[in-house]
Amino acid sequence: MTLLRVLTVVFMIICLIITVVILLQEGKQAGLTGAISGAAESYWGKNKGRSMEGKLEKATKVCVVLFFVISIILNMGFINY
Repeated sequence: MTLLRVLTVVFMIICLIITVVILLQEGKQAGLTGAISGAAESYWGKNKGRSMEGKLEKATKVCVVLFFVISIILNMGFINY
């Protein structure tokens, strides 16, 4: 298996992971409900990195960086067929 095929398979897997991770994240609420629950949000905001939502955000960031790096490598033409 060539490096091009391996990177293409990894790229497709990362695309699927990004899709799933983004769909699992909670929506950002704005408006009156968000303003009323602002005091309660401060506790969760401090511990956000340890929560499931924080882990999903970190996973999204890592996967997006990998997505861009691999897409640039695949499109630069360094890898021969």
